[in-house]
Amino acid sequence: MPGEFNLIEKYLANRQNQRKDVDLALGDDCALVQPPENARIAISTDTLVAGTHFLPDAKPEWVAHKALASNLSDLAAMGATPAWVSMALTMPEPDESWLEPFCDSFFALADYYSVQLIGGDTTKGPLSITLTVQGFVPRDRALCRDGAKVGDWIYVTGNLGESKAGLDVILDQSNRDKPFADKLEQRHYMSTPRILAGQSLLNLASACVDISDGLLADLSHILHRSDVGAVLNIDALPVSEALTAFCGSHEQALKYALTSGEEYELCFTVPEAYKNMLEGALAHTGTQITCIGQIRSGNTLELLEDGEKISDDQQLRWLAEGYEHFKG
Repeated sequence: MPGEFNLIEKYLANRQNQRKDVDLALGDDCALVQPPENARIAISTDTLVAGTHFLPDAKPEWVAHKALASNLSDLAAMGATPAWVSMALTMPEPDESWLEPFCDSFFALADYYSVQLIGGDTTKGPLSITLTVQGFVPRDRALCRDGAKVGDWIYVTGNLGESKAGLDVILDQSNRDKPFADKLEQRHYMSTPRILAGQSLLNLASACVDISDGLLADLSHILHRSDVGAVLNIDALPVSEALTAFCGSHEQALKYALTSGEEYELCFTVPEAYKNMLEGALAHTGTQITCIGQIRSGNTLELLEDGEKISDDQQLRWLAEGYEHFKG
């Protein structure tokens, strides 16, 4: 890309947070970092592509926030502390009017979580952003998907369903007349990675996953990896007044809560012995948590509504709907 090094110097090289564990960042062939002793390095990579994960005319500050927040959410799901990030940015042309708000938003979120940009690359091509985030977690204490046991309780952070509603607003202009449409559109892009909550769960949770593909799909990942089943109480799902107003009914809002992806909330399991410790452990994070079900033996996920089992056909329809990105 013409002027690649000028762009990196102007918008990337002099903006990053300076961490003491970074010996060398941008400006050489590789970055050099010093991992903490007695820690494992957690690494996650995600790519966001215009037309698939965001519309080409989306606000650049929203795109930047979504790109970094979605990566940080992966670290949160393992209880990791964020530290470093690398960025590969592909653009049709070097558009400074797009880059400036993009970088302002990116570094605002990175600085908030003390994350330093340690590597970057810019290339000419269709608009896309690839980030690799790295963090650290105490040795042998990372939250994984395979630790759920029979009798554990299932929790989620925050409210669910709003990201899907925001996507509805983005894809169908007629939805802009619905209540809270602007708020829900912004929520789709501007999620809050649950870093502090994930760290606080390190000694309590038995399994954890971030909700990127929808609650039904992501909880199923825990069940599959842990070789267990579960019962999930639909009526317990946390939904906001804004979502209910947008959907027109509480029942429809609950359906959104089941299938909405890119929420970047956490779904986790906690043994009975630790259940009463949860609120105290997470109090300092300001994170809302809700118990939505329990791990059972077997290999099936049973949904209950008003105490009655939802039919298998209905469950399959909801799972088939799942969560779709933008269609190019």
